[in-house]
Amino acid sequence: MLEDVKKNIERLIALYEAQKAECESLREALAQSEQRNTDCREKIAELEQQIDTMKLSAAFMAPAGSNVVAKEKMDKLIREIDRCISLLEK
Repeated sequence: MLEDVKKNIERLIALYEAQKAECESLREALAQSEQRNTDCREKIAELEQQIDTMKLSAAFMAPAGSNVVAKEKMDKLIREIDRCISLLEK
């Protein structure tokens, strides 16, 4: 009877240690994910600022009434935005 209780206690301690190690591992994974999330948010903000700057400079550079040139510049901006988005998804 006493041996059974000792074995059960040892088993419980082993289970506790395993759960404790798993919990620590999950905490580390969460911290890494939070850091990646923060990094991505900062990169998004930086890219949005670059996009705004590019749009503003394109608006000043396009000659008045030049729809073809404006369309080409917009297409270029859209391609750049798509490229930035694909970089963020990696």
